[in-house]
Amino acid sequence: MRKLKLDELNRISVDEFRSKDKNPVVVVLDNIRSGVNVGSFFRTCDAFLIEKLWLCGYTPCPPHKEIFKTAIGAHESVEWESMPQVGDCIEQLKSEGYYCVGIEQTDQSIELQSRTEVKCPTALVFGNEVSGISDNILDLLDEVWEIPQYGTKHSLNVSVSAGIIIWDVIKELLQARN
Repeated sequence: MRKLKLDELNRISVDEFRSKDKNPVVVVLDNIRSGVNVGSFFRTCDAFLIEKLWLCGYTPCPPHKEIFKTAIGAHESVEWESMPQVGDCIEQLKSEGYYCVGIEQTDQSIELQSRTEVKCPTALVFGNEVSGISDNILDLLDEVWEIPQYGTKHSLNVSVSAGIIIWDVIKELLQARN
């Protein structure tokens, strides 16, 4: 066994990425404070061919030094848009037919392993690193999923949560295509 070299990874160009069919999933960030986390979202959205990344509230937007640090250029491939109010973003997405799923710990959360089938197109909503999804947004969501956790801490970094959730959704979409 050997690790692949960079030129063996068959990376596509930014133009090729933009022309590829995307998965019917968008990601909405509700007041994420860390540019490093936002950059990680860009990388994850690039990896899984996500349609669009919505940066809402005070979530930092490119150009931003901390985003560039972790996005490593993914801010150039992933389509993104900024919207001042996350509620306006959710309402717009719902009017376009998106099924809006929040990732949060609530009294009605569905644990990830018990979640319903992915409804397309889907919007995945991730909240602030400390306070989570804004309280006034919860009632706008169609469903809320939670990642089960079994240790002494009951929170994960928001960009780690994104990797878990997005992969779970994309895995289901890939299986449905086969």
